[in-house]
Amino acid sequence: MPQSLVIGLGLTLLAGIMSGNCLLPMKFNRSWQWENNWLVFSIVSLIILPWLLAACLVSHLLDTYAALSFAQIVVPVAFGAGWGVAQVLFGISVQRLGLGLAYAIIIGLGALLGTLVPLFVQHRSQVGRDALADILGGVAFMVVGIGLSAWAGNRRERVRDPSSQPALQSNPRSSYFSAVLLAVLCGVMAPMLNYSFAFGQEIARQAVHLGNSEVRAAYAVWPIGLAGGFLPNIGYSLYLLQKKRSWLLFKPASPDVYWSTLMGGLWMGAFALYGMSTSYLGNLGTSIGWGLMQIFMIMTATLSGILTGEWKGASRFAKLLLGCGLACLVAATALLAMGNQ
Repeated sequence: MPQSLVIGLGLTLLAGIMSGNCLLPMKFNRSWQWENNWLVFSIVSLIILPWLLAACLVSHLLDTYAALSFAQIVVPVAFGAGWGVAQVLFGISVQRLGLGLAYAIIIGLGALLGTLVPLFVQHRSQVGRDALADILGGVAFMVVGIGLSAWAGNRRERVRDPSSQPALQSNPRSSYFSAVLLAVLCGVMAPMLNYSFAFGQEIARQAVHLGNSEVRAAYAVWPIGLAGGFLPNIGYSLYLLQKKRSWLLFKPASPDVYWSTLMGGLWMGAFALYGMSTSYLGNLGTSIGWGLMQIFMIMTATLSGILTGEWKGASRFAKLLLGCGLACLVAATALLAMGNQ
């Protein structure tokens, strides 16, 4: 296995670990509501850290942006905004469908499209038949693994509280159908953050042209793409703060601000590492890397749940489903790595 591939896999693994645990600090909140946390999280992860990293690591950053055309700026911003809308729809979908079904639809579609769209749009001519078979096989195992993991989580929650059902189940079938369509729309839009990075590579190439290494040049893309995602996230947070009057919770000093800041650091750190990993993974980095990051993120979140006792009371069938799901994700990792060689 080439050394660059090993480094790329290692960076993607670290990114998956950080992304899989980025919401863990929210469990330690004392007084803040979701929208309080999300406001601070969005400011830190989508504005402060991307610009700070880019300013520190990319030489001639403003010259890089000044040399770009209008389209080269607008495309990643628009994709970032689409991802920001998907962030809002995710919370709504989970509320209407329940975690298991919403997670399977959204994460499954997001991983599938986020891997295949850059592959076929940008890199199809660079992939041989054997490599393509490995990649498609890896994507198939990835989707199956995500579905089994979501099913296992759903079975676990039913054992914990058999009476807990999504509120939508008492509504007419048409409402259920509309909720599923909403989740599908969210799944289609969820990988737009990867599209923003993949189709914003002209920014990175311009940074390289001005003397930056490929690894550092990747940091120039994030402030542009994430600026689009900031608007829907901050807008929804402000809407909830006003509707629930939870902005009053900001007035007394609270240690919750540190947990929200840590969330932002873990999330942005994950995508900073992902951006670096794409350089080491080669031409297919923005395709294969996305799939691998989703796999490592899901595996990390699952293993963290096991270690913190979330699966202690789960049924044997739920644990069997979880084991099969993780096995599929391991197989997907191997096949995607083979397809990238």
